[in-house]
Amino acid sequence: MSGSAAHDLPRGLACLAPVIGGRLAPSAHGDMPRWLDALRDLPDLNATTVCLDATVTVEGPVTAEQRARLVHCLQALHPWRKGPFALFGITIDAEWRSDWKWQRVAPHLSPLEGRRVLDVGCGNGYFGWRMLEAGAREVVGVDPTLVFCLQHRAVNRYLGSSANHVLPVRVEELPEALFDTVFSMGVVYHRRDPQAHVQRLLRHTRDGGEVVLESLAVDGPEPLWPRGRYARMRNVRVVPTPALLRFWLEEAGFVDVRLVDVTTTTVEEQRTTPWMRFESFAEALDPEHPDTTVEGHPAPVRAIAVGRKPV
Repeated sequence: MSGSAAHDLPRGLACLAPVIGGRLAPSAHGDMPRWLDALRDLPDLNATTVCLDATVTVEGPVTAEQRARLVHCLQALHPWRKGPFALFGITIDAEWRSDWKWQRVAPHLSPLEGRRVLDVGCGNGYFGWRMLEAGAREVVGVDPTLVFCLQHRAVNRYLGSSANHVLPVRVEELPEALFDTVFSMGVVYHRRDPQAHVQRLLRHTRDGGEVVLESLAVDGPEPLWPRGRYARMRNVRVVPTPALLRFWLEEAGFVDVRLVDVTTTTVEEQRTTPWMRFESFAEALDPEHPDTTVEGHPAPVRAIAVGRKPV
């Protein structure tokens, strides 16, 4: 796969070029010069083996000096939230074991073979690689967090794919574009109007297409509308029940809605690592009552619902 086309915009989204160019300009963020330097300083290495499995892996010849330089450049793009990746013998042990989430999602999907996919809140594009592994024709990921976009560019420096995109935009900025499968994982609980978010997902789903909605949830009869922080996060607007997650999809107009998984979040799945050195999930729980958050709320589970847009 050639790296020359890796940053081309997907079909129908060329209008976003000025926005993306501005957001990735050196003056766009205080850390942007350092991040761009890290990308420029990545060593020139040639991949001999690529595996888009649980650990997205690139292998090839590398010297000790090149490996040290690669570690330095990748660490300059800290924090790595989603993974794992392994690049030329360097394992990026991200905060989230995202492979565990994919293992929970994948069995419930319609086949991705040949599909054009939208991944809202995609982070650094880890799930996009798994979607390509599952046969997707193209993945368009959107996430406004700039360092995640640059992490993707670092990984794609060596994979050279023109089929997995990570764009530093919000889903609200996407022009009208239709996708065969739409993912929104870890986003809806940040929205002031979660139902409007789900309705937007519907507008980006082709007739007969599929949506995957994944969220923090509370395993109880009522949703939680936290005042202040939830699990030390400032921007959690609502923590739905699994039933409410399903209702949002049905209310938006999706059909055949199924709640396919509810799993308790653990400190083994989300944790501090050398690649994400900030505090993580363990610090969000009451040390004496780990079934509650430090604020006294019920500890989170993760719920996944799947639906279809009617023809």
